[in-house]
Amino acid sequence: MYRVVTTGNPTLDYETMPKHFDLQIFVEDTAGRTDLNRLTVQVADKNERPVFWGNMAIQTVRIYVLEGMPPGLIYKVNATDPENGELKYSPLPESVPFRVLENGDIFSRKKIDYEKDPHCYFLNITVTDPEGLNSTKTVNINIININDESPYFTTKQRIYRIPEEQSPGTVVANITAKDPDDEDSPSRLFYSIQSSDTYFSINPSTGVLQVSGRIDRDVPPLQLHPNVSIVVRVEDSPRGGHSSEMEITVIIGDINDNPPECNPSTFRKEINENTTAGIVLLDLRNSCKDIDVDPPNNLFSFTGLSGFGSNNFALESAESGRLVMTESIDLENPSNPGIEVYSLTVRVQDIASPNYSSKYPFYTFLKIFSCAATAWREEYHMYFEYMHEKISQPCLTMISSCVIFPDTIYIYIRIKPVNEFFPVFSSLSYEFNVPEITKVGSSIGKVTASDADWPPSVITYSIIAGGGTKDYTNAFWISPINGDVKILERLDYETTQKHFFTVQASDQEKTATASVTVNVLEVNDEEPICSPNFYSFQIPVSLAVGTNVNGFRIQCQDRDSDPRSFRYFIEEGNVNNHFTFSPVAGSNTSQLILASPFDYESGLDTKWIYRLRVYITDDNLLSAKNKATHLVKTGTVTLSIRVIPNPTTVTTTTPGFTVVTKRENLYLDSAWYVPFVTTLGSLLLLGLLGHLGALLARWLCARCPSAPQADGTPLINAPEKKKPKKEVALEMIKLNTVFDGEARDPVTGKMYEFNTQSGARRWKKNNEPLQHTAAVQVRSSATGNGGQETGRAEVPSEKVTSEKRKEPREAARPLSGPSQAPGQDGLEIPKQKEEPEDRELPSAAQQRRH
Repeated sequence: MYRVVTTGNPTLDYETMPKHFDLQIFVEDTAGRTDLNRLTVQVADKNERPVFWGNMAIQTVRIYVLEGMPPGLIYKVNATDPENGELKYSPLPESVPFRVLENGDIFSRKKIDYEKDPHCYFLNITVTDPEGLNSTKTVNINIININDESPYFTTKQRIYRIPEEQSPGTVVANITAKDPDDEDSPSRLFYSIQSSDTYFSINPSTGVLQVSGRIDRDVPPLQLHPNVSIVVRVEDSPRGGHSSEMEITVIIGDINDNPPECNPSTFRKEINENTTAGIVLLDLRNSCKDIDVDPPNNLFSFTGLSGFGSNNFALESAESGRLVMTESIDLENPSNPGIEVYSLTVRVQDIASPNYSSKYPFYTFLKIFSCAATAWREEYHMYFEYMHEKISQPCLTMISSCVIFPDTIYIYIRIKPVNEFFPVFSSLSYEFNVPEITKVGSSIGKVTASDADWPPSVITYSIIAGGGTKDYTNAFWISPINGDVKILERLDYETTQKHFFTVQASDQEKTATASVTVNVLEVNDEEPICSPNFYSFQIPVSLAVGTNVNGFRIQCQDRDSDPRSFRYFIEEGNVNNHFTFSPVAGSNTSQLILASPFDYESGLDTKWIYRLRVYITDDNLLSAKNKATHLVKTGTVTLSIRVIPNPTTVTTTTPGFTVVTKRENLYLDSAWYVPFVTTLGSLLLLGLLGHLGALLARWLCARCPSAPQADGTPLINAPEKKKPKKEVALEMIKLNTVFDGEARDPVTGKMYEFNTQSGARRWKKNNEPLQHTAAVQVRSSATGNGGQETGRAEVPSEKVTSEKRKEPREAARPLSGPSQAPGQDGLEIPKQKEEPEDRELPSAAQQRRH
């Protein structure tokens, strides 16, 4: 017996493989007998466990989640049931911050904090099919630590105290901090000072706060605010990390490191000669100070008043520093020694220890010099104000007290004479006569004043009232030094004849005043103003002598002249003296008169345009002697006159005549666009009219039949009246004629050819170039009454004649003279009425005129 077994490669799968297999069984015995049969194997379906997809099918899946990530989907589990059943995922325990939905989605329930929550989670994901079979896989969720925590300071102290003038590098505080993100390793933090501070610096790695610059408690801003606030920042990354800040306060203490300083150390005081005794002259304490902030470091005293004349002065007390006058000083007193300036000295020094004084022994100066030389050499010639960075405190104290700061006050008191008298003007009033044409800035007069005090006081001058016009507030100016009066604007007699103002003299204490009158003298300074000042017109050439030209009248006025003072004359452009004015003087109005006729026929006159420049002066009332000395003003008027010739009539040789009238307009030079626009518009209008005329002519030719002409023959055989007439027999002789020109018929629009010498013409065929053709020589002989004679010349055949009759009527219209038909071998000359043999054929120009 034989068994049929599965090989296991591949394993039977109901879902993916055939549901049955047909096997052929072949049997053969030893005798050679065989048999063949078929075995059908049916594959039965079996419920299988669910299968995971992807990496979960072969290994534990590792998922990395950043801390602080908001709740949401972090992974999707994929599993299938071989029987395509609906799968369900088992929920996770409540202790883990994750949950699995029925579709396999894994969600986080909260934001995970690496510093507070576990760093790793193992989730057993179980999926179950409808019949209860399940599969389980493990998902490993690892929480990734990110830099999300700010470092914090571990130093608790916030206030520190140090004295001033500490050397650079002195440690003030040691600032420490930690970072929660670095619990498993040493924190690497970075320290910095955020506030603007020039006194301290911090080590960025260790957090050590130390002195970096000079700390002087006695100068601003530490003088008023000794508490220095420093904002220290710690960061967990040098760029863009998390940070924390802490404010610490460093209180700067004062030391006695400055002697008293007086600024100024020299005083100059002026007192009047009649100053009473006991008055306080100076308060030295107001000018002296010790910049040390806290007492007793800033207390000092005044001693040692000395100097020539010191018996007239005294110090009220050593602490007050007030200098008082003990005796009154009178310079006019004969017992007074005549001293005007007293020189005094006062010594000022510290009260607190050390008591700064200039009485150091010789070895002290040697120590100061050695100390300063050492600092100079080490700091490459640094200035004294920066020596504190290398010099010890005792050395700095000696240099500052003995070299920099003075301790002696010098006082100079000057006895000042008293000003007892007022300034006095040389006159109580001044009067100046000024022509109205005086230039601006010119001096018109001078005022003077004096003072009886000794020494004489310096007197200054000013205008305190008046002196203005409607256009200017100050029309006059006075020199404050010498009293010279000048004008600031042009004076006008026609507007204001008198100006009044008040001047003041001052010796800085007392003043005096005087009045000033300025009389404006009239001067002829106004030009005649005429209307119109420009005029352009035309006059005929035949204008009679003595006629007022174009009715032109000029009218003038002058603000400072009589109307009878005007005189008129033509200065330029009056060729042959054709024009004059009437009257020529003595009136403010005058007319332009034609003084002499024009003569163009004899050639005396050649100009047709006269540009006259007329001068009008205001000297008519002046004598010849006064004209040379008086100021004369002149006005101008410009006239443009165009002479128009007589119109002419032109008569042509034709039955009609043409009258040509020429008109010309005059325009100003600035109005150049007027003739341009006029000409352009005229050309456009003529072109439009010509186009309309051509269209009308074509329409008439198309609508109306051609009328028989006297010098032509109609294109069709029209019936003729049978009446006796004289006919002409023509004899044509064929000649070789060259048609060397062509033109267009203005009526029909067709092209025709012509001979430029003989005038012979013919119609031009389409696309036919100019060529030689036959011309005709016409000989005429008259027949009797009504008789006819056949032509002896070559006449075109009847075929040609019949073809010509088929042409349109417009095309058959003759150009001029006898009718001509196009052809290359000859011309068809029909029978005509008798005309003189010497009659000339009309030219092309005459044809265009007709």
